[in-house]
Amino acid sequence: MNNSIDIERAPRMRLDGSVAVIAGGMGAIGRASARRLAALGAHVVVLHRGAEDAANEFLKTLPGRHAQVPASITDSEQLKKAAEKVREHFGRADILVNTAGFTKPVPAADLDGLTDELIDEIFAANWRGVFATIRAFAPMLKQSSDGLIVNVSSIAASTGVGSNIAYAAAKAGIDVMGRSLARSLAPAVRVLTVSPGVVDSTFVPGRGPDFNEKTAATMPLKRVGTVEDVAAAIEACATTLRFSTGNTIVVDGGRSL
Repeated sequence: MNNSIDIERAPRMRLDGSVAVIAGGMGAIGRASARRLAALGAHVVVLHRGAEDAANEFLKTLPGRHAQVPASITDSEQLKKAAEKVREHFGRADILVNTAGFTKPVPAADLDGLTDELIDEIFAANWRGVFATIRAFAPMLKQSSDGLIVNVSSIAASTGVGSNIAYAAAKAGIDVMGRSLARSLAPAVRVLTVSPGVVDSTFVPGRGPDFNEKTAATMPLKRVGTVEDVAAAIEACATTLRFSTGNTIVVDGGRSL
């Protein structure tokens, strides 16, 4: 029996030389992930649709050499150009982290509040855009031979409880996408999904300290998540969980129990 360690999939402590593209890189989870990956030696590319000056100022706070590329994940042509820019700048992409998304609170019983237009917008931002981003960067990830895709989902995908029904359904689609792509892109590219519960951020409009306090009281670990909790799980996908693919890592403080 061969007991040798497969170095290509063995856990590692550093990401020196790797290029990590973070879609939604100027969001709270995106920035936290960028800080962690850069601290481990990765070159970070922030994919965003905000102000370039703000992105450049953020990147100056990170150690190492990094870049920012403006692009909307709902525009495939922009994503194609973004991938070309990453290739021109770094010559490679090894890690793709999909943190971009959008939601709007609509009570589950308010069927009329979940309009066709809102449903389409939610699925475009939370499913189609994620797939389109993967499609644009897949050639470089395959060439890496040690590529990694980390999609950020939500426990709403399995509980059906979240900001609205369409968001939960879109995130369920992300979980299925991860499992499907883990098979079709193997062995060159691993695909993992990080599934947070309630996170203390401004992602869901209208949720504040009162909501977080009430929610925390119902949870086994008695607090809601932080963006660092999610970013730490993303880091683990790139470092210690290197023999995993197609799995969903739940980071919810026990809320889904």
